[in-house]
Amino acid sequence: MPDHLLVRAARGEAVERPPVWAMRQAGRWDPEFRRIRAGQDFYAFNEDVDRAAQATLCPRRFGVDAIILFYDITTLPYAMGLPFALKTGAGPTPDRPVRTPDDLKRLNPEPHPDSYGYIRALLKKVKAELGGALPVIAFAGAPFTVATYCIGTGKDVAATRRFAAENPAVWDGLLDRLSVATVGFLKTLIADGADVYQLFDSWAGMLDAAEYEAWAQAHHARILAAATGVPRVLFVKEGPYLDRMASAGAEVVSLGRRHDLAAARRAYPQLVFQGNVPEHVLRTGTPADVEAAVRECVAAGGGTRHIVNLNHGVDKSTPVENFEAYIRAAKGG
Repeated sequence: MPDHLLVRAARGEAVERPPVWAMRQAGRWDPEFRRIRAGQDFYAFNEDVDRAAQATLCPRRFGVDAIILFYDITTLPYAMGLPFALKTGAGPTPDRPVRTPDDLKRLNPEPHPDSYGYIRALLKKVKAELGGALPVIAFAGAPFTVATYCIGTGKDVAATRRFAAENPAVWDGLLDRLSVATVGFLKTLIADGADVYQLFDSWAGMLDAAEYEAWAQAHHARILAAATGVPRVLFVKEGPYLDRMASAGAEVVSLGRRHDLAAARRAYPQLVFQGNVPEHVLRTGTPADVEAAVRECVAAGGGTRHIVNLNHGVDKSTPVENFEAYIRAAKGG
């Protein structure tokens, strides 16, 4: 296996330049992605290994330094026994939201790897297609964010708080089962050849400090300690608790815009930081605006222990020429 630039950077090694990729780099903003998906149902598309592999590999033509597999964070609870549908305007919606102890018991915390065999097949196919040219990133949703989808609240944190207060045993049991399953899922993908993984906690940044400690941090640390062997990235969307993120156990912490990259590097010199080009500049700016934002980010990153990325995912309305400018500027063009 070649010693990939991104893997070396994630280990904290000196590199010739910071590597670059983007969350949701394979997505609806790219006309080639839309052509491949061709209106197919989201979950059916995920399970169509040939098409999912083509979609996963779309960003390769732009010159990214890593490929992230295309699937959804609700893949795992689906494998545990909770089907989902993707509803317009509502996002992933469970067929039967977890509400009772009996609902919880139906979720298998140790699903057989065959239950997400299409993701394993996707990883194998993408790695074969790449032939070692680029590293492959696997990922999982962190238990808090995935749990909000399982109970049907999503990013409505107030509704999640009410559920947790009214059903504490179900809530805690759900987080625990998801943690166990996430460890098994990531360990399987590592054994199958994933080069890096990212743990996504999209909604934990809206929690207060005590909630974050109990519902997010404890589970981050548990998963990161158990699923090892490759560089690990922790992403909490605009997470305010940098001290907790830094102590969770990941080699790489992905920063939003609420934190200054240069200051974070000074405060935590032992860590690698990922980010934090503002997504809205890619979405609304000109290519020149994008290039300026990227150059500013690269300068703040200091040239090492830094992976160029956005503060969160590429928006569906992002112009292709802006994504091209993003990659070009990150690579010094």
